[in-house]
Amino acid sequence: MTEPDFFDVDVDGGRLRVARWGAAREVVLGLHGITASSISLAPLAPVLLPDRSVVAPDLRGRGGSAALPGPYGLAVHAEDCARVLQAVSDTPVTVVGESMGAYVAILLAAGHPDLVAGVVLVDGGLPLPIPVGDADPDAIVDGLLGPAIERLRLTFPSVEAYFDYWRVHPALSEAWGPDVEAYLRYDLEGDEPMLRSKVSEAAVRADGRDTIRNVGALDAALRAVRCPIHLLRATRNLVNAEPPLLPDEAVAPWRDALPNLVDEVVADTNHYSIIFGDRGRAAVGAAVVGAS
Repeated sequence: MTEPDFFDVDVDGGRLRVARWGAAREVVLGLHGITASSISLAPLAPVLLPDRSVVAPDLRGRGGSAALPGPYGLAVHAEDCARVLQAVSDTPVTVVGESMGAYVAILLAAGHPDLVAGVVLVDGGLPLPIPVGDADPDAIVDGLLGPAIERLRLTFPSVEAYFDYWRVHPALSEAWGPDVEAYLRYDLEGDEPMLRSKVSEAAVRADGRDTIRNVGALDAALRAVRCPIHLLRATRNLVNAEPPLLPDEAVAPWRDALPNLVDEVVADTNHYSIIFGDRGRAAVGAAVVGAS
């Protein structure tokens, strides 16, 4: 894996940790998923370097930004990311958002059109086909994320034990490699035999509730975005099974509503391999180059 450099950006409440791969003037901003970190964007670096730099923050409550306090929520992350863009680029950039990061990317593009030239959404960004009703949003988050949120309460005796926990995950097994191991290693803090994830469960739950409940805000933001939007969808979900997170019936109405939307299905991928697997990273890289 290409190693990043790290720097900090001032945001409300403290400093946001940001990873950067490359020194090119043209910047691509990468936004990670709800229980992830900047290092989940590392697979894009070899695809985009040396012509483009990849800049990816640890969103508030994750990675090197884990100590940043709330409030959390998609709008807060979008404002944090606007600060990052103001610090790293004097021209509008392409923003790649994966999973929850895709929703942040939409709010960022809608709220700061002067900073965003194009958006690439990776298996996220459109309202999820979830019948919420009176259901507990935390129960929905647990059901969607499974082991990804379960591990936030666990400790591990070694890095290898943490790898073993993830090796049996049905969606990660087919994309396992150095990028996955680097991502998992960065996720850990503490000392053996009491290693644990850096990710704040409070942040995850707050962001999950926000994503589920505030569909109206997302709907309005999607309709307000004027730059190109390129959606890439996996064919399987977070546990490598069907239906996918964004099935055709959830996307079809948006193809009609958003003339700036390109919808692409990346064959034989799941929610993780669409960024960690060779097929997925190539498709995302091609979308970024096409948006630049």
